[in-house]
Amino acid sequence: MINGVHMILYSRDAEADRDFLRNVLGFPWVDAGDGWLIFKTPPGEAAVHPTDGPGHHEIYLMCDDIKSTEAELADKGVRLARPVSDQGWGLLSAVRLPGGGELGLYEPRHPTAHDL
Repeated sequence: MINGVHMILYSRDAEADRDFLRNVLGFPWVDAGDGWLIFKTPPGEAAVHPTDGPGHHEIYLMCDDIKSTEAELADKGVRLARPVSDQGWGLLSAVRLPGGGELGLYEPRHPTAHDL
């Protein structure tokens, strides 16, 4: 039935963010036509969290070691959007995209589902 998830990142500078995904994060890609790149992302998982306000969506890149990931990104000229914070369930930060958006970055300390 369901065989994948397609994320869309809206950006004020889509070309710069595409370059970031392709050249900095190294995600493989295909051109769907006219420069519309679609990227292969690492395995993923989904969680549903309660909220008292309107529903919304968040995207996080997961890593095994946030400090080494931070160092690898720094070697490519990328700084984290904010310091790493310990949330108990994991270590959390974010990567600022060239277009101004952010992708969450975290090292989970809970069981993960992406390898099921």
